[in-house]
Amino acid sequence: MESGRRGIRGWGWVAWWVGMLVLLAVPARGELIFDADAALALSRSAIGGVVSGEHRLINQRGEWVRLSQFRGKPVVISMIYTSCFEICSFATRHLAGQVEKARKAAGAEAFHVLSVGFDVPKDTPTSLTLFAKQQGVADDPRWQWLTGDRETLSQLARELGFTYVPSPRGFDHLVQATILDGEGKVYRQVYGDVFDTPLLVQPLLDLSLGRPQPDETVVGELVRRVRLFCTVYDPHRDAYRFDYSIFIGMAVGASILFFGFRFWWRERRRGKAASQGTG
Repeated sequence: MESGRRGIRGWGWVAWWVGMLVLLAVPARGELIFDADAALALSRSAIGGVVSGEHRLINQRGEWVRLSQFRGKPVVISMIYTSCFEICSFATRHLAGQVEKARKAAGAEAFHVLSVGFDVPKDTPTSLTLFAKQQGVADDPRWQWLTGDRETLSQLARELGFTYVPSPRGFDHLVQATILDGEGKVYRQVYGDVFDTPLLVQPLLDLSLGRPQPDETVVGELVRRVRLFCTVYDPHRDAYRFDYSIFIGMAVGASILFFGFRFWWRERRRGKAASQGTG
């Protein structure tokens, strides 16, 4: 009988621990849960939407800017928070490497890069500068580090299709880089702390083939387009390179046409001469 009671008490302790684990696993009332599937669906639904140019943000130098200042060229936007020492740091360093490849392919001035710190009030111009230094991109003049007030950042995140939820670790969020076209429309979403080079570079090349800038000459536009059309991705080097074989193929094709036309012209003249001689 006593052994039966001990058995019951033992199972009681097991039930108590299971109950505690269940309670710990259930979030407190009102706590937000990060739903990765819903976040991804929201992110994809943002494609085609326009990000307002009226958003007023402050950069790493303490200067106030509006997103409208970056119109006219493609923009790569990455939302991060500076106290994220693992994922955001790793993702930013990888993005920096891909941005360098994109600039070599499309041109150093072909697009803007913006990193936006959304953790208010921790993400300040000072913390953004420190974070940029830690990732090795603080000296990049074409990469701006921005933050703002909570309402502005929330609205910007919605327009970008970016979801972030507070968690015990800081924030749960998608790791995404958003590509905007020159008018501020969401053109492409790139996901992951590591992604294949063409996922970022090819959309930027596609957008760079759009209409020329107002101050760009016809010759300059022609040179830019030739360069972009002849830029191909080399998976062995994980880089874009200028493909001279395109010009070689064009030269061979032109030579074939030239000599073919010349042969036809000669035969035509010979035929005429022969017919006149016969007559």
